[in-house]
Amino acid sequence: MSFEGFSEKTLPFLEEIRKNNNKEWFEAHRAEYEQYILNPSRGFVEEMGEHLMALEPTVNFEAKINKSLFRIYRDTRRMGANKVPLKHRIGFIFWQGNTKRLQASGFYMHFSPEELFIAVGVRWFEKPMLDAYREYLKDAQKRQELNDILHSLMAKDYLVIDRGYKRYPRGTKVDMAHSYLFLYKGMATYKVLKPQLIQDGDKLIDTLYQIYEDMLPLQQFMYDVSLRVKEERD
Repeated sequence: MSFEGFSEKTLPFLEEIRKNNNKEWFEAHRAEYEQYILNPSRGFVEEMGEHLMALEPTVNFEAKINKSLFRIYRDTRRMGANKVPLKHRIGFIFWQGNTKRLQASGFYMHFSPEELFIAVGVRWFEKPMLDAYREYLKDAQKRQELNDILHSLMAKDYLVIDRGYKRYPRGTKVDMAHSYLFLYKGMATYKVLKPQLIQDGDKLIDTLYQIYEDMLPLQQFMYDVSLRVKEERD
């Protein structure tokens, strides 16, 4: 499936979803959703996935919902979840490894009427990944490596997600080099661009590739962490 970019009507359609956020409206406009969002999204996943294989040959991608594509409907059953039924931003993930796709380090992107958001890493650690991350960082060389990666990314004007924790995990020596790394609830870098870029397929793919190539050291570091996740047992 060739990818030529998203329609100039895609972002306005997402704005209409925000204004008419109910299932009845959406079902009446499902054909537009498929034309402006779903079908080009499938083409994007195939095109971007093939490019990413040049960076990471083992990257996983599949142009299906709950694989590289996310559902348009929110899960409103979760406690504290946004109760608005429809999302007005469209996300994609290309993940590496055999763990859960949102716990495996991955190349991520979403767009909305406000932004084009590009990221690499794991946004939020579940306990097995958090344990593996903290265990990995007990090695001083690994802390130095991650610290150097983050500072290199920031020097290129990429951002790093907030730390999340205020207290160090029990047993952590606060005065050791780069102990601040233990305060993260996730580990990811990101960049925000103007969303209109999605309308030019070639430029979008080229821009993302260059950004993901810059972010690749963090992807590789976090993938190595994910390989150390221990299986949960009953």
